[in-house]
Parts: sequence; C-alpha cells; structure tokens
Amino acid sequence: MKRLVVFFGGILLVLSILFVSKTWLAKETATVSEASENTVIIFNWGEYIDPELLEAFEKESGYHVIYNTFDSNEAMETKIKQGGTRYDVVFPSESIIPKMIEGDLLVPIDHSKIKGIENLSSFLMNQNFDENNQYSLPYFWGTIGIMVNTDEIEAEAIQKWADLWEPTYQNDILMVDGARESIGIALQAQGLSLNELEKDKIERGVKKLEALRPNVKAVLTDEIKTLMINNDAPIGIGYSGDAAFVMSENPAVEYIVPEDGGAIWTDNFAIPKTVSNLEGAYAFINFMLRPENAKQNAEYVGYATPNEKAKALLPNELTDNAAFYPQPEAMGQMEHYEYLGRDAVEIYNDLFLEWKLGL
Repeated sequence: MKRLVVFFGGILLVLSILFVSKTWLAKETATVSEASENTVIIFNWGEYIDPELLEAFEKESGYHVIYNTFDSNEAMETKIKQGGTRYDVVFPSESIIPKMIEGDLLVPIDHSKIKGIENLSSFLMNQNFDENNQYSLPYFWGTIGIMVNTDEIEAEAIQKWADLWEPTYQNDILMVDGARESIGIALQAQGLSLNELEKDKIERGVKKLEALRPNVKAVLTDEIKTLMINNDAPIGIGYSGDAAFVMSENPAVEYIVPEDGGAIWTDNFAIPKTVSNLEGAYAFINFMLRPENAKQNAEYVGYATPNEKAKALLPNELTDNAAFYPQPEAMGQMEHYEYLGRDAVEIYNDLFLEWKLGL
C-alpha cells in the first residue's frame, strides 16, 4: 500500500525538503552497474525517508547510497523475485512478508548484529506474519480510520465503521480504493475479521458494501487528501499519516479510529535475497534504529515510529494524540493485515472490482 509523506513546519520547510528530495531523485537514476562493494542499495516506498538521514549515513559510514523506490508491494516483490537487480535493504508491508518468506526472497536477520532492537514497541514484535521477527523489523506503523470534517458533521456522530451506513451520509463518503481495506471495513462493521478466508464471509462483506453504495461519493486513493482539504466531501477513509497531512492543511478535519475494529499496518526493514553488501545493510538498519534518527525520520514522514525511545523525543501533542498513537485498549480491537494466500486475494480483488464497476 502506498505511503505518502507528511510535511510539518510550513511552506519554507516543505520547500527545503523538496529541494533535498530532488537531489536524491537524481541518485535514484543511478544504475546498479555503478554500485561497488562500498555501496548500499535501498529499495523503499517513494519519499518514505528523510533525505538528510541518507546523507548523514553516507558521511558517517563511508558507504555510498543508491535509493530506488517502488509504489506497491507486488511491484517490489516481482523485482526481488526476478533477481536481476541488487538490493541490500527493502521495506515490505506485513501482508506480503509471509509470501516473500515462502518464496525464499528474504534473508534471515541476525539479531546479534542489530543494535536497538530492544527499543522497538513490543506490540509490533513477534506478529503472526513473522514470528520472532526472523526476517523483518518494524520501520513505521499506523492505522486506517475515518476523516471527518467537523464543520459539516459532528465527530462524535461517527465513532464506528457501522456509523458510515447511516442514511444521513448519502453521497458523503470518499472510499479508499483497496479491496482488503474496503471489504475489511464492511466485514468489521459486522463483527467479522478483515482477514476472513471463507468465501461466504467475504461475500457477506461485499453485500454489506453494496448497502453502503448510496453513501459513497467516490472510490479514490491519493485524491482523498486533496478533496478533504478542499472541503469537497465531509467523510474520507484513509491512513493515519494521510490524515495527519489533511489535518495540518484543514484544521476542521478530525481522524477517528473506529471502535468496532480498524487495522494496524506496519512497513518493515528486511534484507532481500539480492543482498550483496550485508554488512552495509546491517549498518544502515542500525543507523535508522538510533532513537534520534528514528525521531527525525518520524517527523519527516509523519507516521508513527515503532521506536519507543524515539517516541519519547517527539512532542507530547503528537504522541498524546490517540488517533495516531492509540492506547493499548484501542489497539486490542484492531487487526493486522495478514497475507491470505493467492486464492483468497483473488476473491477479494474480483468481488471488489465488481462492486466498483456497479457504482
């Protein structure tokens, strides 16, 4: 799933960040054939790291960094599977990790070479998708929830996924264009799991989604942020980091983590089978796990850091916001997106496509 940068601090800061990003965009064009043993090649979501940290890592370590990007887990997995391009560090989402492990696309992580693993949030560690974190470590995490424009709707009126089905919200909702996300919302609204495998239960989710059709204004991805900022819709489904950006541009918008479910996602450090500079990969992961660096990265990207020491360095007004750092009891209601296998994923995708075509 695509992650988007959240900028803080106003226009001047945004402009300076964009200038630095252009420098690294040029570096993305470097070919792997230019890479030497002294190079660390990073494969990450677009603009999902503070470029200043890449420069600092180069200066401190002596390694040269080549930073390439992908826009979907599937595109990243295909590139690693092809094996023709060397990558040393990659950042898969939790839902794709079991498939990559099964396909022998990831190298086991030697925990003895990791510094700072003890600072990572315990509730994100040792998850079903990678027991004992043999192949991955959390990089960023967040939730999916409901953005509400409080100039048009009282935030208290929408506290659950189930509230979205109220007839009063006809043509008000911007739905996220994702099969797992949208069908998952409909499943959780009925007390089911967003990781259902049985076709009849998945179909129950789609039937529930059919009932939401009158309330859906559009099914979109990145455009949801712009429309919510411009007051073009009162309700939008989105990721917590996207919501943070919207709220920074439109103070009337609040982000609600639903009481009847919601999802926790993680993007993760991993070392792919294409690794050539293994020591450089460990050096980079350790550099990013330092609390001061993880804090700087979280401020730039805008998603929640899994590094508890880094979290302690962040402003209280950010970390005390339960929408972005939910309390443990709220997280107990949430689920991680799990990899469901090819057959189930095809069912989700096919049924969701049928639903969209009927809008």
